[in-house]
Amino acid sequence: MPRFSGKTVIITGSSNGIGRSAALLFAQEGANVTITGRNSDRLQETKQQILKSGIPENQVNSVVADVTTSEGQDELIKSTLEKFGKIDILVNNAGAAHSDPTGALASDQGLDVYHKNMQLNIQSVVEMTRKVKPYLIESKGEIVNVSSIAGGPHAQPDFPYYSMAKAALDQYTRAVAIDLIQYGVRVNSVSPGVVATGFAGAMGLEDQASKKFYEYLSSEKKAIPAMVAGTPEDIAWIILFLADRKMSSYIIGQSIVADGGTTLVLGIDFNKAMQ
Repeated sequence: MPRFSGKTVIITGSSNGIGRSAALLFAQEGANVTITGRNSDRLQETKQQILKSGIPENQVNSVVADVTTSEGQDELIKSTLEKFGKIDILVNNAGAAHSDPTGALASDQGLDVYHKNMQLNIQSVVEMTRKVKPYLIESKGEIVNVSSIAGGPHAQPDFPYYSMAKAALDQYTRAVAIDLIQYGVRVNSVSPGVVATGFAGAMGLEDQASKKFYEYLSSEKKAIPAMVAGTPEDIAWIILFLADRKMSSYIIGQSIVADGGTTLVLGIDFNKAMQ
């Protein structure tokens, strides 16, 4: 029997990248999955990939919604309960490094950029966790947050607001893990390094520039000792591991770093990679 058979998973930000890969793997491992994102076309692509892998449509709940809004959060939870009757796992994956439209960096970035980064990368996680908490207590479920090595101790001067939000997410993961384990709910996170997704594009890079960005970093041992950018599947497998009570039952409030060794050296100028 597949290891997540009978389980229901909500995965935010699952219209592409890590979230899409996680949704596909969870479904293939037997779970009912709620996928969501703001872009209906990309979300439909996720759904079709899942269905083409042999998963029946009754295992998939597709919701076009903005997870930073109360209405979007409520629709995710409501539709999941209506279709599947329960919630076992919440994967808070939605996230992005919002850049300043003026091109400003570091302390010159506007407060509107600060608010956007905080709203998506930490506030939406707090709100979803609060709202799903009663259902996870009932199912003795799991929360997996997707953070970033940007939230670690190394300074990220060009994009401080995103890094601040991820650092806050790491602390929130630890705090909530202690709060919820008394109810049998586990909370953990994964902190990816460089992963070849649409992330660079969300920071304002065109497709060709994004490709150059990942190729440059992968060619520099002082950026990625493994000399290869991670794939969405690399991170998705870790998410499944942390969501699997049998495989990771004694891991509470921890973050698994998956970065090809980047944080062991971190001697690269990321701004140079984006030029």
